Formats: sequence, structure tokens, C-alpha cells
Amino acid sequence: MEIKKIGVVGAGAMGNGIAQVAAQIGCDVVMRDIEIKFVEGGMKKIEGFLSRSVEKGKMDSKEKDTIIGRIRGTTDMDDLNEVDFVVEAVLEDMDLKKRVFKELDELCRPDVILATNTSSMSITEIGASTKRPDKVCGMHFFNPVPLMRLVEIIRGYSTTDETIQTTTELAQKMGKVTVEVKKDSPGFIVNRILIPHFLEAVKIVEEGIASIEDVDKAVKNGLNYPMGPFELMDLTGIDIAYFVSEYFYKELNKENKWVAPNLMKTMVRAGKLGKKTGGGWY
Repeated sequence: MEIKKIGVVGAGAMGNGIAQVAAQIGCDVVMRDIEIKFVEGGMKKIEGFLSRSVEKGKMDSKEKDTIIGRIRGTTDMDDLNEVDFVVEAVLEDMDLKKRVFKELDELCRPDVILATNTSSMSITEIGASTKRPDKVCGMHFFNPVPLMRLVEIIRGYSTTDETIQTTTELAQKMGKVTVEVKKDSPGFIVNRILIPHFLEAVKIVEEGIASIEDVDKAVKNGLNYPMGPFELMDLTGIDIAYFVSEYFYKELNKENKWVAPNLMKTMVRAGKLGKKTGGGWY
């Protein structure tokens, strides 16, 4: 099936980025969120990113206007009933995702693939809320979506080879590098490796071994990472790292290595969630 029209549920940082890259490959996009202020905020982010691309000479203003013209914002889920493919990018809350997928299952044609941008949660459990678990998969983009090249394509228990192939081809058409997660396990590849980095970094500071600045400096210069763990948590959200670690603890045999340090819990409880959400480690 040719994918001409893509639905994106959620207009936040991930949703508007996914809408943008979909529009850039020529697809019409319906970007839906629960309130018009969120939709308008998402459109503003897209316009701002593309305007900077024009300023840098990466595209002209006509191309920018054409891309924006392909995206229609809405608060009405019914507007997704004619799309050929859906990517869900709502909050990392399993009950919310299952409600969204149940509604999408009732709205969309039976042949439409329903993908979730979850970074850690069970594709199988999300798919079980629909009557088409074979057409449910993970399509995990990374933030910021227009710049980060990787997309993890994740199988649920019932996901078919055809679903994986179609989703992989779509991501690659968007210019992304894809990896297939063959087994539905919490955190998939990247977060399964990343979260222990975060937790150990916080423990090093909590135990007085080194400062936040020196941990980041050591990781960047010793491991050649572009960002240190505290810089990255500030960018992506300390609360997200905390909630993912809690999810891992629950789902991965309650191993102590997934227990968040008290310092991280304190930061989240104090509302220090990252630079973009009210202060962070720096």
C-alpha cells in the first residue's frame, strides 16, 4: 500500500518533529492534539525549524511553505479516519496509549498500520488494545526528530513481517537509519543501554565522587560522546529518565540496578525536570 497521508497523534516535541519529516517527503499530514494551543505550538515549532533551514540556505522559502502547507492541525480524532499510516506520540502513559490505540483502531481502515513512538513500553500490550495487533509496531524516533538519524522499529508479539517492512521503508524514506528490535523488551536497544548510564552518573555525584560538570566532561572527552549524561537528561527530561527507570524496575524482575538514586527522585519531586521545563542539573 502506498502511504500518501500520515496521521500523528500528539503535537509536542516528538509529534511535531515526526509531522515535519513526514511532510518533507511529500506526505500530507494530520497532526492531532487534545487542545488547539498544543496544535498551534507544534505548528510554530515546525515553522521555526524550517525558517532556520531557509536562513542557513538548506531550502528556499517556497519549499518551506510547501512543507508547512502539507500539515493540517486538528483537535478532532475523526480527522484521522482517512490516513494511510499513524504514529502515536502522546505521553509515556500506558493507559493513555491503550485508549488512543483503541480509538484509532475503530477510526482507521483495517489495513492501516498503527505505530507508537514509545521509548520503552510494551508494543504487545499496546497492540492488545486493538483488533489488529499484527499491524501495531514501535517506531521510536529520537529528539530532535528532524536532526536525529536513528529510528528503532520494534516488533510486538503479533507484529507481522509486512508491518515491519512497511514501517522500516517509511522511516528510511524519511532519511533515517533503522534498526529492528526483534523482541518486545522494555527500553528496546538505546534506552536499555542509556538508562544505566544516567543512574550511575547520578550515583557518582550523590556519593561525592565527582561533580556534575566533571562527570559530563569525563564522558565527553573519555568516551567521545557529544553530550554528557547530565546535559542529555536536561535536554530530554529528568522526569522521563526517572519514570523509565521505574518502569524498568517493575518490568525487568525488580533488579536493584534499575532503582533511581535519591538525588534523582529529589530533582523530580522539586520540579527540576530539565532546562526546557523549569531548571535541571545545570
